[in-house]
This record gives sequence, structure tokens and C-alpha cells, in this order.
Amino acid sequence: MALTPEDVSRIAHLARLELKPEARSELLDQLNGFFGIVERMSAVDTSGIEPLYTPLSAVQAVQLRLREDAVTEADDREANQRSAPAVQDGLFLVPKVIE
Repeated sequence: MALTPEDVSRIAHLARLELKPEARSELLDQLNGFFGIVERMSAVDTSGIEPLYTPLSAVQAVQLRLREDAVTEADDREANQRSAPAVQDGLFLVPKVIE
């Protein structure tokens, strides 16, 4: 998927960027280079390959350090909601902003 100069102009407009003409052509080359890399990576057959949870596990055995799933903080809901203008049944009440 190759981008056109019009695509770069549209992206710059959406990002609220003001690009000079020479910067646009440089950005077009960079973006097209990036998409070329993505296309080459997508073309690689990865069926049957397990995903890595860390890149380090590709070169050595990695033992995950898991911690016990235990509550470590107290429930301070009431204290946290004291400054709220409106609370009902433990929930913050906010005004409706969308009709």
C-alpha cells in the first residue's frame, strides 16, 4: 500500500501539522518505507509458531516471577467519595452531557 502526496497532506491536516513541501516529500518516503516493512513482515508465514511473552524467551529459558494475587490496599471508597458533589449507592453521579 503506497501513500500518495495527497494522503500525506490529509494526514498532516488531521494531525494539525503544517508541513513544508520538502518535508512532505520526505515524510512520504518515510511512511512508504514503513508500510513496505509492514508488508514484508505480513508476508512471512508464522503458522505453527507460538507467540513469545518476552523476546528474551527466544534465546533462553525464562521463568516468570508471579506474585500471589492478594489484596494489598484497603477499600477507601467512602473517603474517596467524600469530596464528590453527588454519590448514590457507592457510585459517582455526574450530569448528563449527551442528549
